[in-house]
Amino acid sequence: MLCHFNGTLLISVLPPLLVTEIVLGILGNGFALWVFLIHLKPWKSSTVILFNLAAADFLLIMALPFRASYYMSGLSWMFGGALCNICLFMLAMNRTGSTFFLMAIAVDRYMRVVHPHHPINSISVSKAMFGALAIWLVTISMTAHIFTLKHDMTHCESFRIDTEPNHNLNWHKIEFLFSFYFPLFVILYCTFNIISHLRERKLAQHAKIKKALCFITLVVVVFITCFLPSNIVLLLIWFKTSRGTLSESEICPAMEDLNSGFYISISLTYLNSVLDPVVYYFSTPAFKNICRKVLHLPQAEPTETTEGKTRETGSQSLSQL
Repeated sequence: MLCHFNGTLLISVLPPLLVTEIVLGILGNGFALWVFLIHLKPWKSSTVILFNLAAADFLLIMALPFRASYYMSGLSWMFGGALCNICLFMLAMNRTGSTFFLMAIAVDRYMRVVHPHHPINSISVSKAMFGALAIWLVTISMTAHIFTLKHDMTHCESFRIDTEPNHNLNWHKIEFLFSFYFPLFVILYCTFNIISHLRERKLAQHAKIKKALCFITLVVVVFITCFLPSNIVLLLIWFKTSRGTLSESEICPAMEDLNSGFYISISLTYLNSVLDPVVYYFSTPAFKNICRKVLHLPQAEPTETTEGKTRETGSQSLSQL
């Protein structure tokens, strides 16, 4: 049984939200890519990760105008089935890519702070590019199944509330959940170990490191805020449709609110692409200085000499998060 909803709430809420994300996303990520490509030289291995995150965010933002048009037209897709699948694939691929590259940033910071002498910390830019390519290939392989989804003449959705099992849809839901919970686990693991490591070495009270630790926490909060709601609602939908305790006349009305909540929460995941430029700004002093110079803002005051080589290493490592 396939439920159909009128989408009144989505039609009123999502267009202004998506348009705001499009404008801010283009400005923020376009500016970030411009800084990476034109001003930030020479690159480091960590720069490769940040650049690919910005590229994933920018490509996702490029697909949002089609979604905004879809909701402005009253849930009526006017661009054909092929472009529908392309649009849905770009959204899924780059959303998954964003979570994986955020995870890679956390792992990079973890290795530099907790295991500063590990050989992986000195890999070349070319090897880092191969690593980024591997992440893209994994992401594409996880989301390419979207091209097998079938749509009716007017609707363009990668998720449907269907009471009957569907292999493609179930795999899509599993991929959606995995691309959040696995990176979340890794990010939390890296963050807690960084904090524990610094506390053990009695560095957590250092002023610069305290700011960096607050920023690490902020990154985790933004990640959870943007991605957790949609994953929770999807689990609720999956749970309710699989229990089979509701009759056919009851299940669709019962799922109306969850359906609206899910698509609104999906739009919140795109907000991550708007907020990621903040990560770039605080990721490295070089990026911050270039931004302030381009925007004609006062340059940051020179960093004071730290007390001891250990504190200096910890401060520099965390300041690049």
